[in-house]
Amino acid sequence: MTDDREATSDETLCRRIAARDDAAFDVLVARHQARAYRLAWSLLRDAEDARDASQEAFIRVWEAADRFRGDARFSTWFYRILVNVCLDHKRRGRWWTRLVTRDSDRDNDEPLVERQPALEPGPGDYATEAQTMMRLWDAVHRLSPQQRAAVILYAQEHLSTAEIADVLKVAEPTVRVHLHRAVGALRKELAP
Repeated sequence: MTDDREATSDETLCRRIAARDDAAFDVLVARHQARAYRLAWSLLRDAEDARDASQEAFIRVWEAADRFRGDARFSTWFYRILVNVCLDHKRRGRWWTRLVTRDSDRDNDEPLVERQPALEPGPGDYATEAQTMMRLWDAVHRLSPQQRAAVILYAQEHLSTAEIADVLKVAEPTVRVHLHRAVGALRKELAP
């Protein structure tokens, strides 16, 4: 029975969640929890806020599962919810007050990015690679929220421009413009 449950598509699980199947919800959360956290952290740059946002997105899935029409893949629908939760969170400004509070209590000058958990820490990391990644994340963080979301969904989550358009609720050409402008800004900022 476990094999059948794991082989069940996300779309089928979502229909079962709409019927209030707790087991289906548990399977869906287990499948998407790590990616949801990673995406939320990429957008919010705070571990606690990322956990809160990803949990809030799963709660919204539970509450809105009956509204999933199946026009797009479940993952596209879910990423739309998660990105909206993250953007709402940033608009509310809580991230800024937490950042100021946390940073004002610290005596060290270590940048916030350095204090975040590494996506895949490894003993063989070189200093130049770490510096480049820090510069890249700093540059991505300075992009507009729409450009940042488009870049992360494309580069990190490997979504197509059509899927990103569905997630961000914009036209596909708009996604391409966001990506083009973001890449141009990143190249300009990271140029030696």
